[in-house]
Amino acid sequence: MFVTWLLISATLLGFVAADNGGFTYNGFHSANLSLDGSAEITPNGLLKLTKATRLLQGHAFYPFPIDFKTSPNDSVLSFSTNFVFAIVPEGPMLNGHGITFAITPARGAPGARPSIYLGLFNDSNNGNDTNHVVAVEFDTLQSIEFNDIDDNHVGIDVNGLTSLVSKSASYYDGKSDSFRNLSLVSGKPTKVWIEYDGKAKQMDVTIAPLNSGKPNRPILSLRRDLSTVLHETMFIGFTSSTGTPAISTHYILGWSFTMNGSAQEIDTSKLPRLPRIGPKKKSSLLVIGMPIIFTVSLMVLVLGLAYCALRKRMFKELLEDWELEYGPHRFKYKELYTATNGFSEKEVLGAGGFGRVYKGTLHSSRREIAVKKVFHETRNGLRAFITEVVSLGQLCHRNLVPLLGYCRRKGELLLVYEYMSNGSLDKYLYGEPKCSLPWRQRFQVIKGVASALVYLHEEWEQLVVHRDIKASNVLLDSEWNGRLGDFGLAKLYDHGTDPQTTHIVGTLGYLAPEHIRTGKGTTYTDVFAFGAFLLEVACGRRPIEPKGPSENFVLVEWVFSCWNKGEILNVVDPKLRMDYVAEEAELVLKLGLLCSLLEPTFRPSMRQVVLYLEGSMAPPELSALNLSTAGLTIPQTSGFDGFVGSSASFSGCKSCSYCTSVENSVLSGGR
Repeated sequence: MFVTWLLISATLLGFVAADNGGFTYNGFHSANLSLDGSAEITPNGLLKLTKATRLLQGHAFYPFPIDFKTSPNDSVLSFSTNFVFAIVPEGPMLNGHGITFAITPARGAPGARPSIYLGLFNDSNNGNDTNHVVAVEFDTLQSIEFNDIDDNHVGIDVNGLTSLVSKSASYYDGKSDSFRNLSLVSGKPTKVWIEYDGKAKQMDVTIAPLNSGKPNRPILSLRRDLSTVLHETMFIGFTSSTGTPAISTHYILGWSFTMNGSAQEIDTSKLPRLPRIGPKKKSSLLVIGMPIIFTVSLMVLVLGLAYCALRKRMFKELLEDWELEYGPHRFKYKELYTATNGFSEKEVLGAGGFGRVYKGTLHSSRREIAVKKVFHETRNGLRAFITEVVSLGQLCHRNLVPLLGYCRRKGELLLVYEYMSNGSLDKYLYGEPKCSLPWRQRFQVIKGVASALVYLHEEWEQLVVHRDIKASNVLLDSEWNGRLGDFGLAKLYDHGTDPQTTHIVGTLGYLAPEHIRTGKGTTYTDVFAFGAFLLEVACGRRPIEPKGPSENFVLVEWVFSCWNKGEILNVVDPKLRMDYVAEEAELVLKLGLLCSLLEPTFRPSMRQVVLYLEGSMAPPELSALNLSTAGLTIPQTSGFDGFVGSSASFSGCKSCSYCTSVENSVLSGGR
């Protein structure tokens, strides 16, 4: 009965002792803690480390030492702690400095200083290996001397305040599969989980708002064996400080800790409440003020209505009845205008004949997007185009840039894509790029684009012909994966035209000869463009480059010539400095020649290309005979207009021996 009474009493007080050398405080009523500095326990059970006074520091430590090792020479055991803290700033511009959870050899932090030292170190011992201190800081002021990343970050410190790893305060939202920002000085409680795996030698730090569950991804991870830092027995607790003029009040609402296990979750329903921020609002209406209030309110109403009318006119969109069914794929113009800061020049990512591309961030979800403005004067066929945009928005492949939707307003069409942080592939290939992609990444990009084309050609419910495959339309995400973009955009210019007429769409150097003759895009024309893409990625050169006033350098001709002389690897991009896999490079170059064959049916399918690249199937052997029979072509060399007007079965540059030999082969009976 006596033991039962003790457990009930401890629970009512918000404190429960745990096994494995652990404890749990759901509030700090009658808690046995070692306090010094400005630290105190308030009447309602809050652990208050500092108050809104300049140059204070507060320490609150568990009074008994914790065994972190079984013997002095053993590894540090696993441990886990949960706590809830809140930082209440004195004013909008007066927040500082922060809180640390610290593991120290002594109970407290002797000789510590306030302000930037967070009540944990001082100017003479900061960074000394003799400190034997491990801490996790929640810092609300950027200290340049400690290389702080910003004024709202979490960091893991060892023996000093220069964090080994740090990150802006945020938490993982599983629903959106992204990290959301979290303000440490919002005055609202924040939950923290700190876990150290003694076997993996890894510390994880996870944070979240009070009413959220534990996220399934930590904000920080540090792989570090703490055995050389921590003694056999250590003390654990909290430190905080204020500065001048940066002052805040620091609170701990609850705390649990355990060794060799998961610390008990804090019971948020038992936590004490934070004090009210600011004075209580008073509602007092004086009779003498009524006329003034009425007049001001009327003026505000009139101005507000006028402002709303102007805003409505500014963001007025053209929305017809038939578009209602595409609602989930249509963005509001106002939303995109806000996301791009009014389509600011500072947000321009690129420009072309179609219009401009802007970077933006959706206000509602904080998702980064790329908005392509396309000017379209023709109304005929617009419904068919939007139907296709919505349909293409259903494409889902890891190597395609997701098309999120569209918006139209007056003569503008706006296409909304997911933002790719590393930009387009071409800026890493040509000229003298700041960063040249290594061969390993180039080969991965090639395989990714090939996989995306198989998906477009064969695996989706409808066949999609891209029509404009080139390095500038391949974007690199944050992990440097290649993603094919602008799919379906080329068809924009076909909507509203007579289906019996042809309209050539694409880029010189990537256009298959049959596409130029007929204007029809097929999977074969995509394969031809992919061949040009393979050569430009391997060689670091554009398919066609000016060589003189009336002469062009043709990449496929050069590669063919070097292959014919048995020197095909001489064409590999010199920026790679011979740091590439010769077998892979030779495979890519030979596939580029195969995909560039004049006769469409002799080109491999994208499914075959993927099998070749993955090594699942050996590519056909190249020989002068089979290339001559199938026909290699170098279109556009003698001028694009002349090429389009030619009715010959072979349309090459008739000035070079390569084209002449292939043309003779074709005219003498070769396909």
